[in-house]
Amino acid sequence: MQVDFYHLTRQPLDRVLPQIAEKVLAAGNRLLIVVADDDERARLDKHLWSYAPDSFLPHGCAGGANDTDQPVLLAPDIDAANGARHIALADGIWRPDALDFDRAFHFFDEERIRDARAAWKLLVGRDEVEPRYWKQNDAGRWEQAA
Repeated sequence: MQVDFYHLTRQPLDRVLPQIAEKVLAAGNRLLIVVADDDERARLDKHLWSYAPDSFLPHGCAGGANDTDQPVLLAPDIDAANGARHIALADGIWRPDALDFDRAFHFFDEERIRDARAAWKLLVGRDEVEPRYWKQNDAGRWEQAA
C-alpha cells in the first residue's frame, strides 16, 4: 500500500486536493476525503463544486441518501460508504486505519509537520507500506523528496 505525504508549503489544500482527486477519478477509482471539522468539511464541499470555472468534482457528503453512488465522498471519519479504496486525509491528522486502503494521501502544513513526521517514522521500514514524501520546488511543481 502506498502512502503519499504532501507537505503543503507553496499551495494550499484547496489547490492541491482537487488535482489529486481528479487523477484518482481519471484512473477509475473512488476517493474518501476525511476532514474531522464540520465547518472545514462544509467549506471543502462548497469548494469542490466551484474550484475551477470549467469543471467541478462530483462528490457528496457522508450521511446522504446516495453515499454509495458518490465517486468522491467527504466524511468526518474513515467510513468509505462509497467503496473507495483511496483515501485523502485532508485535515493534517494521520489515522492508522488509512492503511486499510490501497492508497492514502496525507496532506499537512507547517502546523501539522510534527505529527506528519511521527506518522512517517511509524511507516518507514514496514514491508507492506511504501511511504513517499512530496514537496514543492521553487517553480511550484511537486517533487518526490523521499
